[in-house]
Amino acid sequence: MKILGPDLEFPHPNTADAHGLLAIGGDLSVERLLLAYRSGIFPWYSDGDPICWWSPDPRMVFDLKSQKPMKVSKSLRQSRRNKGYHIKENTCFEDVMRACMNAKRGLHEGTWINKEMITAYTALHQLGVAKSIEVFDNDLLVGGLYGIDLKTQGIFCGESMFSHKTDASKMALWYLVEKLTKDDYNLIDAQLYNDHLASLGAIEIDRQVFLSYL
Repeated sequence: MKILGPDLEFPHPNTADAHGLLAIGGDLSVERLLLAYRSGIFPWYSDGDPICWWSPDPRMVFDLKSQKPMKVSKSLRQSRRNKGYHIKENTCFEDVMRACMNAKRGLHEGTWINKEMITAYTALHQLGVAKSIEVFDNDLLVGGLYGIDLKTQGIFCGESMFSHKTDASKMALWYLVEKLTKDDYNLIDAQLYNDHLASLGAIEIDRQVFLSYL
């Protein structure tokens, strides 16, 4: 495992260990984050620990070229018709990140997101690279997601999402899937397997296949 110094470089993703851990250290500068995502690498670590960089195999994705890139349930379709939510893009990026940071997930509260990451990704947002989808109930932010937009490669790297009302995060994801499909994107990178994403239609692909899109 490589310990990163000040030089702007990463080892090849194929050198990651069996869990996908590739390197430790470095920083969250705009330049390093851009290099990471364009190389199929992302940061994921606990607050107070060194920055850990990952490139898992297999990789969880939504395949936007498939006939049904997302499984949309009848109840979700009813929610879109009946709940009156409205969706915006990039109007409150930092609020979305903070809501993701504070989201309750099973028996645990919060995520790997910390103040350092909020500062770093907000800088990417100001450059037009990090983007958010926001779901509102009247003027109240009730759900959303954020991630890194690799427009040239046709990949949106999803980072996290949250929901304060029923189906709000799913609404954000559905909106994103429809938008990116229309814009001829290839994938939404969901990074690591979890049952919730699988239930929505995400699939696992080999790391080499994922890297071939970059």
